[in-house]
Amino acid sequence: VQLQASGGGSVQAGGSLSLSCQALGRTVRRYGMGWFRQAPGKEREFVAGVSFQGGSTRYADSAKGRFTISRDNAKNTVDLHMSSLKPEDTAVYHCAARLFGSGSSSADEYDRWGQGTQVTVSS
Repeated sequence: VQLQASGGGSVQAGGSLSLSCQALGRTVRRYGMGWFRQAPGKEREFVAGVSFQGGSTRYADSAKGRFTISRDNAKNTVDLHMSSLKPEDTAVYHCAARLFGSGSSSADEYDRWGQGTQVTVSS
């Protein structure tokens, strides 16, 4: 499956953004999906994940209560809705997929990655 991420941009602290990861050529429902991010000079970190068929979700502690991962089967996307954004959320956000995956927090569990989309939060 080819993944295409979109929706990044610049926002002030406290604002909201939604990212979308579209699966091209495959039905996204068959894939466990994850969102990861990488800030300059830092390691890639898990943000949120959803199991195939959407049975379960998981979030990094930094995302809990502010971010929501969801599926839009009509659009064949997995979206990340981000609110109450902070400057420390600034990063390149990547979506990842694994067939019949659990939405794991481990990047090693994913075998498909989309290109990143930049999120910049200013104070």
